[in-house]
Amino acid sequence: MVKFTSESLSNSVLDRIGENIFRCYQCLKCSAGCPLVEEFDLTPNQVMRSLQLGDAAVLKSRAIWLCSSCYTCATRCPQGIDVTGVMDVLRIEARARGVAPAIPEIDRFNRLFLQFVRRFGQLPELLFILAYNLVRGEPLRDIALGWRMLKHGKLKLLPRFARTPKTVEAVERPRDKVAYFPGCAAHSSAREYDLTTRSTAAALAIELVEPPGWTCCGAGAAHASDQTLANEMPMRTMATIERMGIDTVTSPCSNCFARLKVAEHSAVDDADALHRVEVATGHAYRGSVKVQHLLDTLLDRAGLDTISQRVSRPLAGLRVACYYGCLITRPSQVTGADNPEYPVKMDSLVQALGAQAIDWSYKTDCCGASLSVTQTPLSLKMSRKVVANAQDCGAEAVVTMCPMCHLNLDARQPEMELTTPIPVLQ
Repeated sequence: MVKFTSESLSNSVLDRIGENIFRCYQCLKCSAGCPLVEEFDLTPNQVMRSLQLGDAAVLKSRAIWLCSSCYTCATRCPQGIDVTGVMDVLRIEARARGVAPAIPEIDRFNRLFLQFVRRFGQLPELLFILAYNLVRGEPLRDIALGWRMLKHGKLKLLPRFARTPKTVEAVERPRDKVAYFPGCAAHSSAREYDLTTRSTAAALAIELVEPPGWTCCGAGAAHASDQTLANEMPMRTMATIERMGIDTVTSPCSNCFARLKVAEHSAVDDADALHRVEVATGHAYRGSVKVQHLLDTLLDRAGLDTISQRVSRPLAGLRVACYYGCLITRPSQVTGADNPEYPVKMDSLVQALGAQAIDWSYKTDCCGASLSVTQTPLSLKMSRKVVANAQDCGAEAVVTMCPMCHLNLDARQPEMELTTPIPVLQ
């Protein structure tokens, strides 16, 4: 039975994430920019209005489960309301109050994801997808994609085990080093991206140090399930980095970067997460670690001039669309990104390599990567829109700096029914 208690959902949102939803004055900007609004049963502004009216039926909505957490709504809200965080709270509240998820396969994905991470420390992609397909009753789902990836060495057969270490040795010359958080995909589906990152850093004299025993950041599954867990998971590794004496961590994965960055932003406020981290690591985390995306690390540590000088094979004449995706710049209140709606840092980087960065419309639109396993047709619709716009604007290749975006835009092209395929580089 659904437990619609008398406790106000608006109070739950305020208690969990500190957002006063009554500040929303229904300007509709959240709904106007949402890439999934046509698929929702309630638009984002209607979700907010339901909370203002105390309508607990919003917990039965498909919208709160379909939300891809792209933070477009939160970035564009003139009141600075974290609408994406509100969606997370509503998923958590739905489970707490016994409301069956409107899209059970998404809830099942999140639960199974966290179970695997608890067991292995890092996500074993192949084993997880096989288990999820079995639980879903579709064991051969995405078999063609899996076979293509397996042939190219992009799926690791044996899982890795990782545990946060209790003792950590300080590194020598820590100011000359950057901690490197590769993310779970780096040793499997994004192996070539990991190798490229390491070789590029070495060529630019950027010394990357992989933290011992780093564990999964929790990705979307954690923040859709438990806010404290969502901060605790990345903070465990950040505590290890702090004990190493390194003050900066970088990640080539936009999802990992986002979770680490949110944890950095929340570190001083989430006492429960800090306590859990101290119990797990034996270290009282002080929040001294700065989080960067790989893009910023390359530009800050090396600079465009040095990068340009080190180019041996210029990409002269190549027209590329720089795809940032959702999370390199969003939420801007957390990332502090310049021009979060139309960033240009990656454009400057590819131009330093000799390529021509084109102007186009979807450089920060969501490609649907978070829905690619659970809602594949919908994800394909979103990613096809991104790729098609790049082609329509004259791009000969797409460049992205996120392994999940790359997988979605590149490996799934045979399913997009494109007239002509396009290379997706990273």
